[in-house]
Amino acid sequence: MAAETKKQDGGSTETMGFQAEVGRLLDIVANALYSEREIFLRELISNAADACDKLRYLAIERPELTEGADGFAITVRIDKDGRRLIVADNGVGMSREELVENLGTIARSGTAAFVDHLTGDKKKDVSLIGQFGVGFYSGFMVADQVTVTTRKAGADDAWRWTSDGKSQFTIEPAEKDGPGAEIAMHLKEDADEFLERSRLERVIRTYSDHIPFPIRLEEAGAEGEDAAAERVNSASALWTRPKSEIDEAQYAEFYKHVSHSFDEPWLTLHFRAEGVIEYTGLVFAPTERPLDLFHPERMSKVKLYVKRVFITDECEELLPSWLRFLRGVIDSEDLPLNISREMLQNNPVVAKIRGGLVKRVLDALKKKAEDAPEDYAAFWDNFGLVLKEGLYESADDRESLFPLCRFRSTASDARVGLDEYVGRMKEGQTAIYYIAGEDAEKLKQSPQLEGFAKKGVEVLLMTDPVDEFWIPACGAYKEHPFKSVTRGGADLAAIKGGTDAAEDAAADQDSEKTETAVDGLIVALKLALGETVKDVRASDRLTSSPVCLVADDGALDIHLERMLRQHKQLDGASPRILEINPDHPLIRALADKAGAEGKGDLGEAAHLLYDQALIVEGEQPSDPAAFARRLADVMAKALG
Repeated sequence: MAAETKKQDGGSTETMGFQAEVGRLLDIVANALYSEREIFLRELISNAADACDKLRYLAIERPELTEGADGFAITVRIDKDGRRLIVADNGVGMSREELVENLGTIARSGTAAFVDHLTGDKKKDVSLIGQFGVGFYSGFMVADQVTVTTRKAGADDAWRWTSDGKSQFTIEPAEKDGPGAEIAMHLKEDADEFLERSRLERVIRTYSDHIPFPIRLEEAGAEGEDAAAERVNSASALWTRPKSEIDEAQYAEFYKHVSHSFDEPWLTLHFRAEGVIEYTGLVFAPTERPLDLFHPERMSKVKLYVKRVFITDECEELLPSWLRFLRGVIDSEDLPLNISREMLQNNPVVAKIRGGLVKRVLDALKKKAEDAPEDYAAFWDNFGLVLKEGLYESADDRESLFPLCRFRSTASDARVGLDEYVGRMKEGQTAIYYIAGEDAEKLKQSPQLEGFAKKGVEVLLMTDPVDEFWIPACGAYKEHPFKSVTRGGADLAAIKGGTDAAEDAAADQDSEKTETAVDGLIVALKLALGETVKDVRASDRLTSSPVCLVADDGALDIHLERMLRQHKQLDGASPRILEINPDHPLIRALADKAGAEGKGDLGEAAHLLYDQALIVEGEQPSDPAAFARRLADVMAKALG
């Protein structure tokens, strides 16, 4: 809410300015989403249903909140003479403070994040509006003024919120019988279609037939009398109906209702579990990433119902955080209606539901991966990073998660599964090799890969931050250890491939000779670099580059250490092993200069080699000024 506030009429009416980002949003809603206008009614009805759900739950412990009410219902009223369309409910209602917070700001969604995601593309922006929970504002697509009259359940006072959707809104006391909210929209001149009963019936049946409360449509008569209200929707909870009675369009609309998204569901799971415990589930995997997928809270958004009564949509125990992209409903027959969030913790019934739900989802994903690999690849691009969190967090589910994982690799542009990788391993290869970094294309240029490429050994390209955590936690897949190519001990000599048998034998014979030839150079480099490096050794992983840096087997991987330093979790860089390529012309020349005993002066050259290895790793030279001076000296000598 903006700082400007003005009181009128002796303090009874207060005028406030919209938060700046709300103003921009309203402009987009009113002017850029014309082709999606009818969705405003779906959004308002969906909000009304949520309000009824919340009051029904509160009334379990406080029945006086619904005393005198004749059941929950949503009413859509047409007032042709006044050019008004009214959506009313008898749900939980709002207080004055909630009116300001919910309708004057986008506080719960993060205003800056919301506005940053706005693109100007109609379909994308209208989807964002739903995902950020601000569907109320869609009413301004058809209205030049919106009035909300509301009374919070349990309160005696009512309030009226009014705005033209431009720069400000007013709040004043009002009169209202019973709790709930009434949203009255004065329609624009070009919105006559939404004063037609038949048009509204089609919209409600298309988008809101699944709403579990009656939606009544009524029309004011010529004398201002309301015609008899007629129920438009079936008002039965969709998840309680047999699958044979539900078509794909109805599933899609229910998904949009529970997810507040506008994409189509990528996967639909509708099931009923019977036995020791009974529960019904209707769960969806989205096609597109929800905007809150990487929110620090990592909350599940599957709603928990008990005997068709909404309990909560923030039940951490219902679903692991690594399946937080799922949307939908779980309805239990065995939990008590008055269960609290505290009681849900460590509840054995919830734990069994969670176990059964995870198994169903993973089985369905496995079937999708087998039956439609290209379709699954697109899903993995969106949600693979989150699923891999499960490898780290849930040891019990690793056996089911591993076959679902897909990785980029040096073998092809298509993603590869671990079973496929193991099936392509070379003779003598025992480990699953990988390299970690931020960009797959840059990783492919890493000098540490050269020897693996020569041998034809496939290397997985790990570009997600979570990879550095689940790999050490898991250790191996089917007795094949995961091994980073940026760590010492590559064991390439034991792997046969990439060359014929004769070349392999010749390479083995030459290996000892080349190592002997650079023994003196290794001594000279160790003396010159001192404690800057942990060790210097000849490499069998380099073929075209002169040097590279690797971590010792027991040390942190290079990429993980860099990540920890960036997040202030680690001070300074630990010494690395400098590996040199005995067959490179530069290394041979330096070996000749160093001599067999390593007494040649290689101080400047040693530091240049080390800084070169750092630069290739994406690091800055330890002393940029000294690096520039040394490079200039070398160039001057070469040109002189």
